[in-house]
Amino acid sequence: MERFARWVLRHRRSVVAFWVLVFLFGAGYAAGHTSKRLKVDFALPGQPGYETQKQIADIYGTEQTASLIPVIHATSGTIADHQADVDRIFSAIPSYLDGARVVDYANTHDPALLTDHGTTTYAYVFYPLPKTFADNPMNKIRDGLKKVQVPGLQVSATGRDLLEQGNQKNDNKSTSVLGETLLGGLGALIVLVFVFASFLALLPMLIAAVSILGCFAILLPLTYITSVSFVVQFLVALIGLGVAIDYSLLLVTRWREERDHGRDREESVVVAVETAGHAVLFSGVTVAIGLLALVVLPVPGIRSMGFGGMLVPLVSTLATLTLLPVILATIGPWVDRPRIRHEDTASRAWSRWTKGIVKYRWGAAGLALAILALLIAPVFGLHYGSPSVRSLANKGPAFTTYQQLQRDGLPTGALTPMTVLVDTAHGGSTATVAKAAATVEGVDHVAVPDDAQWQKDGTAVVLVFPHDETVTNASSGVVKRVQSAVKPLTGVVGVAGLGAIQTDYAKAVYDHFPLVLLVLVIITFVLLTRAFRSVLLSIKAVILNLISLAATFGLMTFFWQHGHGSKALFDVSPTGAITFWVPVLVFAFLYGLSMDYEVFILARTREEYDATGDTDEAIIEGLGRTGRLVTSAALILFLAFASLASGPQVDIKVLATGLGAGILLDATVIRALLVPALVSLFGSWNWYLPDRLAKVLRVQPSHAQAVRGRREGRVVEPAGPAGTR
Repeated sequence: MERFARWVLRHRRSVVAFWVLVFLFGAGYAAGHTSKRLKVDFALPGQPGYETQKQIADIYGTEQTASLIPVIHATSGTIADHQADVDRIFSAIPSYLDGARVVDYANTHDPALLTDHGTTTYAYVFYPLPKTFADNPMNKIRDGLKKVQVPGLQVSATGRDLLEQGNQKNDNKSTSVLGETLLGGLGALIVLVFVFASFLALLPMLIAAVSILGCFAILLPLTYITSVSFVVQFLVALIGLGVAIDYSLLLVTRWREERDHGRDREESVVVAVETAGHAVLFSGVTVAIGLLALVVLPVPGIRSMGFGGMLVPLVSTLATLTLLPVILATIGPWVDRPRIRHEDTASRAWSRWTKGIVKYRWGAAGLALAILALLIAPVFGLHYGSPSVRSLANKGPAFTTYQQLQRDGLPTGALTPMTVLVDTAHGGSTATVAKAAATVEGVDHVAVPDDAQWQKDGTAVVLVFPHDETVTNASSGVVKRVQSAVKPLTGVVGVAGLGAIQTDYAKAVYDHFPLVLLVLVIITFVLLTRAFRSVLLSIKAVILNLISLAATFGLMTFFWQHGHGSKALFDVSPTGAITFWVPVLVFAFLYGLSMDYEVFILARTREEYDATGDTDEAIIEGLGRTGRLVTSAALILFLAFASLASGPQVDIKVLATGLGAGILLDATVIRALLVPALVSLFGSWNWYLPDRLAKVLRVQPSHAQAVRGRREGRVVEPAGPAGTR
């Protein structure tokens, strides 16, 4: 790291020129064009529900996991009195969007599509899957229906997708990535001003801007090679903001400390890169490795989130270790004004806090573990899937229409129909399939469209409507029962629909995840053991990471799934489940991000122990030096996630609050309370790395030292593992 720092300073002009070009390309071209190329892609290759859905899309051109429900209410007389107008309204829908297909009373004769009093009828409109994040074909249909004006009839629309738009007033725009990034950046700047009390607060913001635009510059060509999920833009912008600032914060603070110790600005840069820069490099690699959990999963959309997310720590690390040292060595002293805050001594507040934890270590450890146990408890009831319909919206025309249909007896399962694809050219019978599906427990009714738009290329479809919406792993039982009931029948190709996709996702992701987790834990353990030169610290770090994640998932379950707080803070009713891709994404990012704080604290603690040989003094000094940094960094990330949570989509809110709560929980209960207590309790066992393992890992072995006091002074033989002196 020292040689690298000196190399960077020797080539400072080339470094600056490189990052200026990256910044200009990212700001002037890449950022805007990348967002237009991002896809809405939740493909599940090889899974039966997805493959059936794909065949339906190839034959009929429509997406079967969601639908728009147009509703016609007769303000005078009954629907039968206006039948010609009703048929004309429904038959005109394909003219609003090419490829849209309608299922209504006229082509199914299904009495469930008429209300009990015959004054209201509704239909299902299936439409092509949007190709990009900005594309929303559903809105074209809804806008066309808005223009319909027929005397005696009132036309409206509802459906899961329409309800999921919530209370947005702008139909074609959703969360503004730029606006939320600026909001998160403003909060970060306030924290940085408090930390540095000088114009140095602007440097981490500059590094964050360069890093984010650098990620988009790399992401753009990636979109030409493979499909990249629309979620990646949020990850790059908001998480990139927090990570880049975190890394810059650590390096700038160490540079400032070395200057306060009397080194010149260039030597201060070299020492900062050698020490804090080493921790930044290791943290960036660890976060990137955490995202391997996404890359290796057999789901293209999730995999693209892993690839896109990996850019964030890697580019942020590169900018922090190249551009930032050049700026500090060149104009750092002029920017570090006014010098209100100094770094020549550890934080008195954090030193006092850590001394108290060391003194009452058993109590501190017990309190932290009790808090974590309380937070972990709800995780055993976690359901993954899609948000329940009651959490999607609480006002607006779509919500009003849905409420009216519910009063008329519409079951929630009507929003999540299953579609059975039948090969009629080879003996398949829609009547036989409909009869078998109708007898399945949990099925409300079955409809068979009999017109040409639903009978094509020797196939036909049967729509199966469950009584309850099939949006979670806990409510997918009826889907499995329908699949089992129709599978033996002649000509049945498969069952598609939202419930079938949820079942596929569970198989593709969660059935494979334990193996992915095992590999990830082993890789992380090896890296941590090399970094800390300690077996126990590495084991502790991995276990605490998993405990922290379990507590975060428990908190998400309590807050969102059970609704204890979601209504008060976001006006969102209990979701009943955590969006199916969110737990994996939260795990991948938090596993790495929370490890950052462990590395920041313990790397400095290891440095202090090597200087003093006193475990308690090392953790007091280590946390005294890094406590303010860790909490400030966590607060910055939390503010970035809080700005992301201001968006209208429920699933993005769940993701943002999960990441934000996890970061705060990890920086407070785990790193500021439990870690110092355990380090003090473990004593000299913390620093033990046996010779044989050290040789395998190609690092120096580590044994307990004689206690020398701060840098020099008394010598006391430590009590430690046998044979470790």
